[in-house]
Amino acid sequence: MMTVARFSPRQRGKLLLAVLPWLGAAALAVAPVAAPAQGAYPAKPIHLIVAYPPGGLTDTLARAVGDGLSRQLGKTVVVENKGGAGGIIGTDYVAKAAPDGYTLLMTIPGPITSNLALYKKLPYDPRTDLRPVSDIATARTVLAVNSSVPARTVAELLSYAKASPGKLRMGSWGAGTQPHTIQTYFARQYQIDMLHVPYRGEGPMVTDLLAGQVNVTVGSVTALKQHFATGKLRPLAVTGTRRAQALPDVPTFTEAGYADEPFRLTGPITLMAPAKTPQDIIDRLGRETASLVASADMQRRIADMGAEPLGTTPAQAEAAYKAYLPVVLKLTADTGVTLD
Repeated sequence: MMTVARFSPRQRGKLLLAVLPWLGAAALAVAPVAAPAQGAYPAKPIHLIVAYPPGGLTDTLARAVGDGLSRQLGKTVVVENKGGAGGIIGTDYVAKAAPDGYTLLMTIPGPITSNLALYKKLPYDPRTDLRPVSDIATARTVLAVNSSVPARTVAELLSYAKASPGKLRMGSWGAGTQPHTIQTYFARQYQIDMLHVPYRGEGPMVTDLLAGQVNVTVGSVTALKQHFATGKLRPLAVTGTRRAQALPDVPTFTEAGYADEPFRLTGPITLMAPAKTPQDIIDRLGRETASLVASADMQRRIADMGAEPLGTTPAQAEAAYKAYLPVVLKLTADTGVTLD
């Protein structure tokens, strides 16, 4: 028979005091260890993807924004060029990236608008796979020719094209981009023979434009204006409803007598993120970007690029995209642009 020890109240008190430290240690040993709290965003470098090679407006603007956001967020923003397939490769990369705010996209309208009409099956759907963070700036573009082309106005260019079939070769930074749209519209509306020559990006296209491999384009003011000063290229007209701030002496297409819709449409360069990125991260990026674009230094840098600053909120950028998309899709269909 087992004997049960009996303790007086005083003995029980001493025993409890003796074992309490051991009980506390044992409890700590078996208790689950709490996971460390996740650090505030951003906790590591951010990758900003440009879907075109270096040298064009999108790349230049991305690097300026990346520098500014690096200072404001306290983490490095690394700009990566993933060009090819009219912007599809880089855009798809971001659309399929982890939605954690560490992979972003800087894009012109084409990959997120007209590509929907140009390709029967895209590897991404910009309407559901991506979301706007901020419209950074309006990209101003200009119809320009190599100095070897004997034209100083839009009318003279069209007259030259009719008199010299096949002599004009319009370079673009990819199928479905604004130069391609306008080249197709010129050909259909004014019955001219003009060859479309697509490139992987604006930088390579400008190189060949200067060399005369192509002799006409609609390119960004950013990439072309320095060559107007040297006389190697000649501006004829800017797109949009008003003159470009960086080219105040160059008329709009409307002022030149061509008020057609393809010549009046301009679009933003937009910062985007994967669609499922948490709202608090989108809001943080939107605030920081809008603040950056509103700064005097960034306003000046964007103006020097030949673009016009915007710096919208995520909600404003989303609303603008939803309004802009059907207009571009209709224009793409109306101009008859097809893939080469």
